[in-house]
Amino acid sequence: MTTLLKNRESTMKRRPLIEPIARVGLVSRGALYVMVGVLAVLAAMGSGGSTTDPRGAVAEVGRLQAGKPLLVVLALGLVAFAVWRVVQAIQDLDRKGRGLPALATRLGFLISGFLHLGLAATAAGVAITVPGSSVRSWVARALIEPLGVYAVAIAGAIVIGVGFEQFYRAWSMSFEKDLDMAAMSPSMKGWVGVIGRFGFSARGVTFWIVGWFLIRAARNVSAREVKDMGQALKVIGTQWHGDLLLGLVAAGTVAYGVMTFIEARYRRIVR
Repeated sequence: MTTLLKNRESTMKRRPLIEPIARVGLVSRGALYVMVGVLAVLAAMGSGGSTTDPRGAVAEVGRLQAGKPLLVVLALGLVAFAVWRVVQAIQDLDRKGRGLPALATRLGFLISGFLHLGLAATAAGVAITVPGSSVRSWVARALIEPLGVYAVAIAGAIVIGVGFEQFYRAWSMSFEKDLDMAAMSPSMKGWVGVIGRFGFSARGVTFWIVGWFLIRAARNVSAREVKDMGQALKVIGTQWHGDLLLGLVAAGTVAYGVMTFIEARYRRIVR
């Protein structure tokens, strides 16, 4: 009983600080994915734009007239997201538990935190004109290590697995478990289901492509095979009816960004 009371007291202490941090971070992350999706939609329509990833979206922000102040705000938001993910992993804010699947999920949160910290560094680096590193350069370094080929192949398989997990979340609508659905109107609940399914499905497609090309990079011992999110979108555009397919996945990426905005408002941060 004493332990339960202590846990509840600890949760109440964490709530005021970590909730706004998480919500600010989710808004920044959502903005990045909306930008990536809009640029890809424009590319599919032949109206300018480009197929890029969140790092590329950061670079696009840097080209705007007010780009540097916006990049500073974006970087701070991404740091907030990274802090939330790390705290979420370490303190188990979602109460996943300590079983093997739960620990794998919490490890995913931790990795996500560090990846978004890297994105924040990229935003800050663009703001002060510091070059960053690409996934391809990291893979190139890994491939020259004794077990690097196996590490890259395993990474590719994990990314494909994450793609399947995104599809599972889309079609089981398990993402709703993280949201305060009771606070939504009936029409809002309907839109959340549509937007979430569309967004997570598009994300699953891009993960599959990125993972497949990581495995190809390992098989051919060539970092040139590696594709980031933007290049994965470009691959989609080269297929049969590529413009249509690219437009669908790009619109789904916008939907994923919008879903992240919805999370910023309705997600249960501490349970």
